[in-house]
Amino acid sequence: MPLYEFECDACGERFEELVRAATVGPGCPHCGARETRRLLSPLAPPGRQPRGAGVKADESRRREREAARGERLAETKRKRAAGEH
Repeated sequence: MPLYEFECDACGERFEELVRAATVGPGCPHCGARETRRLLSPLAPPGRQPRGAGVKADESRRREREAARGERLAETKRKRAAGEH
């Protein structure tokens, strides 16, 4: 059963309940009124740590790019220290 958010029309209290999608809304736990309405809740954003083979491949490519960049920076520093441009 999905978790829905409801708001009481009588007192304005907001609450969550596990209910079947096709059933009538539950009564308000605060004041006991039966006049409640189901609210639309925003979707949760995706997690910050995606998983899967594609992510692993992207991470390995990123590491390779960062290593290559570090090597280029080190080479540039060596050339500047040696007086080359």
